[in-house]
Amino acid sequence: MLLVYTHKISPRLKYVFKHICTRVLGIKVEFTTKIEEFIAHDSLKMSYTKQHLGNEFFIKSNDILFEQGLSDIEINVQKWENTKCFFFNGDKSAIPFDIFAASFYMLSRYEEYLPQRKDEYGRFLATESLAYNHGFLQQPVVDIWAYKFKVAIQKQFPDFKFPKREYRIKPIIDVPSPYNYKLKGVMRSLGGTLKDFFRFRFKSLYNRYAVLFGFKHDPFDTFKYIINKQKQSKFKFLVFFFVGSYSTFDKGININKRKYVSLIKHVADYCEVGLKASYFSVKDVVLLKKEKRQMEDVINTSLKASRFSFSKLSLPESYRNLVQLEINEDYTMGYIDYIGFRAGSCTPFLFYDLDYEVQTPLKVCPFHLMDSVLLKTTSMLDKKKVLNTIIEEIKRVNGEFVPIFHNYTFSNTARWNGFKELFNNILASTNEEA
Repeated sequence: MLLVYTHKISPRLKYVFKHICTRVLGIKVEFTTKIEEFIAHDSLKMSYTKQHLGNEFFIKSNDILFEQGLSDIEINVQKWENTKCFFFNGDKSAIPFDIFAASFYMLSRYEEYLPQRKDEYGRFLATESLAYNHGFLQQPVVDIWAYKFKVAIQKQFPDFKFPKREYRIKPIIDVPSPYNYKLKGVMRSLGGTLKDFFRFRFKSLYNRYAVLFGFKHDPFDTFKYIINKQKQSKFKFLVFFFVGSYSTFDKGININKRKYVSLIKHVADYCEVGLKASYFSVKDVVLLKKEKRQMEDVINTSLKASRFSFSKLSLPESYRNLVQLEINEDYTMGYIDYIGFRAGSCTPFLFYDLDYEVQTPLKVCPFHLMDSVLLKTTSMLDKKKVLNTIIEEIKRVNGEFVPIFHNYTFSNTARWNGFKELFNNILASTNEEA
């Protein structure tokens, strides 16, 4: 157990120390404001305050962990060996940066509460982030800082044995619509037919009716492949199905169709299943509750995980709504157009509500790569190189890699050529030596 002496035990301090020490490094942490108790402790210990007490392991504290609400924080990002960090704290500290304050800034998504430019869907842009603008978006900095802290404190306590964690993966399959042509209903099929005809997409027109009359397999129906891959992997896939209403943004299948319900139940026999919440449910708790209930009626168990359509988040409302509905995990935290670490972490963390200054039970599981980002690189060799780079970054800190693929990614469409091989590379990455 690590005992931390500090001048004030705040909710922010407890939150970030428990993430770094317990979730990343695997050790229990306790806090004290009593010097006598600190001196009497004969195992791992450190002080986190403004002045060191003596020769103890000391990190000079930044004010952010003792504040409430938002303030105008001056951030000066500096190079630190193989990475970057901020909140420099001078040479009297055991490490040159206050990694706990910096980690809190990243994990709480402090910057997303501040005024910023958003995209056409109201999403926080990667290009607005501190990580992108200072060149550390593609590093899990919170985990890297935690490991630097571990190395430093082990020098002072060489006999203490830290537990070792293993690199792992959590493959996500996002299903906006399980079929491209099937189960769309007469009106939507007719509309698609007219659209194909007037846009001279005769191949699509042919494929549509070949599928509808049973001569061809629907290109989006790749669930047999997904289930076979699941059978070969020790890591559970998490498949997100859309059950909401048809809209401008969401064009899924009606959940009242028996074949769609059967498909979800069939996939749930092999993989974990979550809710792909609709675009309009991001800020509408009543709608989100309805969709949650619909999914639970299908899977006959309580819903554990969700992910918002279009990877859209509105902090803190979206996460507060999930907490209110007792949804335990969310997989929306990430960027759809950039590979990297939106919250600077490859370790799931609990959502901290900056408005209420409280740690919530919602586990935020950030994703690090979306399949469509790999379309930016043309050759398969380059795609593999990009993929391997992110995997190696996560392996260095024995973190969890969360890639998002879609059911249509595994189709035989030319656009997605080679993506099955990329997915196989991800599954195989757990078999290699880190």
